[in-house]
Amino acid sequence: MNKVKVIIVEDVKLELKGTEEIFRHEIPNAEVIGTAMTEAEFWPLLKVDMPDLVLLDLGLGGSTTIGVEICARLHREYPALKVLIFTGEVLNEKLWVDALNAGADGIILKTGELLTAIDVQAVMEGKKLVFNYPILEKIVERFKQSVAVEQRRQEAVINYDIDEYDERLLRHLALGYTKEMITNLKAMPFGIKSIEKRQNELVNRLFRSDERVGVNACRLVTRAFELRILDIDNLEPDEE
Repeated sequence: MNKVKVIIVEDVKLELKGTEEIFRHEIPNAEVIGTAMTEAEFWPLLKVDMPDLVLLDLGLGGSTTIGVEICARLHREYPALKVLIFTGEVLNEKLWVDALNAGADGIILKTGELLTAIDVQAVMEGKKLVFNYPILEKIVERFKQSVAVEQRRQEAVINYDIDEYDERLLRHLALGYTKEMITNLKAMPFGIKSIEKRQNELVNRLFRSDERVGVNACRLVTRAFELRILDIDNLEPDEE
């Protein structure tokens, strides 16, 4: 790895010293050309000597938003500059997402395996989304859950013989559409009678014979959610 110029932004003096020691002993190809404990200290450093990498803590002065705002401005004004988040916000997943949306190249949590030369090298070589083990573990677990949910949905679609019109009908019933409104959808070439017939057929497929009495649209939609035929996070209406 070529020599990398780094600015560290960290508001806890002890942690700042510790991070400098990590660079000194673990990442000798990186040169710390400046440190800042506040946003006001940081911006003037860029005018003195432009770094290749900014190692940025998110929680500055007790605020978790300042780091995200700095990251967004850097991404906007210095798009070639690499920004690696180094944060103790180990439980604030929303903050991680905000930082990534702001243009961060990766996030290293201050827990478990800390910042390594491999992390810095990966960022400098253009790799996006560089994470250390604690955050990778969570990402993989969420990925596994997502795949499992999608698999259950696909199995339900096959097992209950759900076609695109069944899914569209159920989805729009869940969104509060009346049968009349559904017939006006461009992708639903059916009249009221056909919609009612399809709804009744869905009731017969999704419920046992002893459960079918009195099943209305609300109960039908609830059953579709229970079976994972519908995804509550992907309820978007079709073009009318």
